[in-house]
Amino acid sequence: MRARMNLVKGAATFITLLILLVLVPVSDRPVAQETKSQAPPGSPKLAAGSWTLIDADTGLYLAGKDPDKRVAIASTTKIMVALVALDEGVDLDEHVTVSEDAASYAGSIYSNVGLYPYDRVSVRDLLTAALVPSGTDAVYALTEHLGDGSVDEFVARMNDKAKELGLDNTQFENPAGIDARGNYSSASDLAKITREAMKYPEFREIVGKPEATISTQDREIDVFTTNLLVAPGSGYDYGPATGVKTGTSAQAGPCLVATAESGDESYIAVVLDAAGDLQRFEAATTALEYGFGEYEREPLVERGDSYADLKLPYRRGETVKLVAAKDVSALAGPGLEVERRPTNEEAPPSAETGRKLGTVAVSVEGRKVGNSPLVVQKGYEAASLWQKVTYWAGGLKRWILSR
Repeated sequence: MRARMNLVKGAATFITLLILLVLVPVSDRPVAQETKSQAPPGSPKLAAGSWTLIDADTGLYLAGKDPDKRVAIASTTKIMVALVALDEGVDLDEHVTVSEDAASYAGSIYSNVGLYPYDRVSVRDLLTAALVPSGTDAVYALTEHLGDGSVDEFVARMNDKAKELGLDNTQFENPAGIDARGNYSSASDLAKITREAMKYPEFREIVGKPEATISTQDREIDVFTTNLLVAPGSGYDYGPATGVKTGTSAQAGPCLVATAESGDESYIAVVLDAAGDLQRFEAATTALEYGFGEYEREPLVERGDSYADLKLPYRRGETVKLVAAKDVSALAGPGLEVERRPTNEEAPPSAETGRKLGTVAVSVEGRKVGNSPLVVQKGYEAASLWQKVTYWAGGLKRWILSR
């Protein structure tokens, strides 16, 4: 009897689940997401909902927690605004007239720089106001102008750029990161967006400023960065830091995208939904310090290393080494798998020392990072007639004995 009741309950549960699957719209169902490995052993544990650390040079993932999780990202959205604007070759000296709609964001609700309707401001200053103090009024004035009067048109271009970059966990609904169901990204995607934006010197210059002054037709406005990592004397300033952007909202929590550079190393850390406003700076510093401390650029192939033994024509058992002609350096450290793949040609009749007869390609985590020619370590002459006769005779003898 009990078994029959359990069977009935099981059937009822299955039917209920089936009904829910049919009735609940596809767009409202959770989307299964592929998540990368969290981090190599020994990596830090940060007080954040999700985070990632990547190598800025190659984009290699180094460490993180739920790096592909879709979440609200607040004003870090403005990094994509800057990327699209710069990617489209906007004239930074062009002047924009601030509309009443854009100026309406200057108030107590949103971060702003206090723009008035009909202010005349350059594109450069609007980018500065959007990225340094996170001016929402500035980003709306800018995107309305670049969208030919339509903010939505510019946001559509932001989404086009996300698709072009292959960002599967990113979508934009507004240019400021105001909480909305259709405005989200992930730590991994934000790192990729930032890596692209940092290729532009204009972006690098702006996001590294601790303070700036923007001008309208009749006044100057002093602005100060919200990114304490680049603010000397803030108590959270970090020497190697070079930018980039904070963000905070009810849904996103405190967020920070941070970049840092020292010597030949550079990293991007993204911290989303941190434990607190100040904790995001501590978390990003910890992630960046992990990068500088555990990873370094080193020769993965060294000049003179041997990668093949080339059999010489008509000389049994005689070989010449093929060696790397130059160093190939790349980032190395915990969790990074290095592959060195040599290829070589057949030995020609003769070759001088240093002749290129192959290549060794180097990859880190499946990404090609460089290659070196393989060259003859010691030259050799063409085989003499006697060497050829001896070679053929030896071959004939082995053939006869094998019959």
